[in-house]
Amino acid sequence: MNVRYRVELSQAERKELTAMLSGGKHAARKLKRAQILLAADIGSRDEEIARTVRVSASTVCRTKRRFVEGNLDRALSEEPRPGAERKLTGKEEALLVATACAKPPAGRRRWTLALLADVMVKLTDHDSLSGETVRRRLADNDLKPWRRDMWCIPYVDGEYVARMEDVLSTPKRPIPSDR
Repeated sequence: MNVRYRVELSQAERKELTAMLSGGKHAARKLKRAQILLAADIGSRDEEIARTVRVSASTVCRTKRRFVEGNLDRALSEEPRPGAERKLTGKEEALLVATACAKPPAGRRRWTLALLADVMVKLTDHDSLSGETVRRRLADNDLKPWRRDMWCIPYVDGEYVARMEDVLSTPKRPIPSDR
């Protein structure tokens, strides 16, 4: 059954859509939906609208249907997309962060994403865990254990302290200028 939805905009809705298209910052998808509704309001056919706005015919039909069944806001807005739920729970994510902050296993200089994923599979009930999942969860917590920051002091010993005292006790001299 091929249902044709008829869009009839009120003067206020038409004015709102025209103002939206004439200026301001809006998402491209929202602007395309506004163009679709205005074109449908003047009686253009779905195929013609799809060609001029450069969207698929199903997008035109979907936008018109959402306007007729709902309202202007529903037709212009995004429907929430389901997506997959997170693989790691809050406790598992905390375990991942704690593991990433701990020393790497013997024979390793630093953690890698694959190594962290393997350890998390052993520590949790997951059958598998990708390095990308580990990377995303660590990025959410602003952690990058695979990077080595060279400005960090690896260890402080007597020689280091003596050299720092020499540097700090040096009197300040003006820096010569090249001018």
